[in-house]
Amino acid sequence: MMPFAELHDLPRQLRRPAVRDLAWTLLSPPLLSTPPCPQRHPLAGSAWAADPQRLKAWLLHLDNDDQPLRERLATLTSRRLGLYYEGLWQFALGQAPGVELLSANLAIRTGGRTLGELDILLRDADGTHHLELAIKLYLGPVKGQGHDPGQWLGPGCHDRLGTKLAHLAGHQLPMSSDAQSREALAGLGIHELQAHVWLGGYLFYPSPGHADPPEGANPLHLRGRWVRRRDWPVAAGERWQPLPRHAWLAPARVEADVCWAPQQFATWLQSLEPQAPAQMLVRLEAEDDGAWHEAERVFLVADQWPIPT
Repeated sequence: MMPFAELHDLPRQLRRPAVRDLAWTLLSPPLLSTPPCPQRHPLAGSAWAADPQRLKAWLLHLDNDDQPLRERLATLTSRRLGLYYEGLWQFALGQAPGVELLSANLAIRTGGRTLGELDILLRDADGTHHLELAIKLYLGPVKGQGHDPGQWLGPGCHDRLGTKLAHLAGHQLPMSSDAQSREALAGLGIHELQAHVWLGGYLFYPSPGHADPPEGANPLHLRGRWVRRRDWPVAAGERWQPLPRHAWLAPARVEADVCWAPQQFATWLQSLEPQAPAQMLVRLEAEDDGAWHEAERVFLVADQWPIPT
């Protein structure tokens, strides 16, 4: 399922933010080991999967000169995290040896009405594939054991893991086998394909409190904590600062001259509105390269969270 386990720590070794995000996208583990629909790493049939050191060399080269990646990302029409994540995958799949990227975001229409899009269509050594990609961050319940994916909420309370999985299994993946898709696929020379999902992201556990992982969770999934404002610990000397949404993928790396001092964070926290949306915070530690690196990430939420929508 995860062909690049030996490169797990590579994102932290890279300097350029977009290249770190790209490496994280390709190398981070999926949230679930057993989702309710087939799952496949998008690069499983690439030459990189057979020789991960080739992928490492490519990422290191980009870290020295990221202009091709920056040019590709400049074409994105939105700063939404999900579209950024898809854009990173599209760039990599377009460069991957042994992979032919046939289409991205192929619209399926009937009678002048758009039914949806197929995220990725590709051909590799294992055949032709339809892939649905998603980056998700979910917060676990305080009450209940957490086994039910429906209890895991997005930070804005608009999304649930159970709902997303049902949509993937019941709508997004089956779309490529629908009659409405056949004409669009035939235009690309596709008559048979396999449909898979790849679901990346983080799960955040209540603190204080306890939640079991959702059913089917990958034992190696990436994780953090979520904390209500009233429970925020006062820890003298620790370096914390908020992360903007576009920086929620790879572990944070902050140069020394822009790393917040504890008093700067305390001032920011004091000025934060009580009902402010969930804030992604990272605790930073200095490392030998002179920068500050993420040691922990936490969602700070309002005391009344979750707020009904």
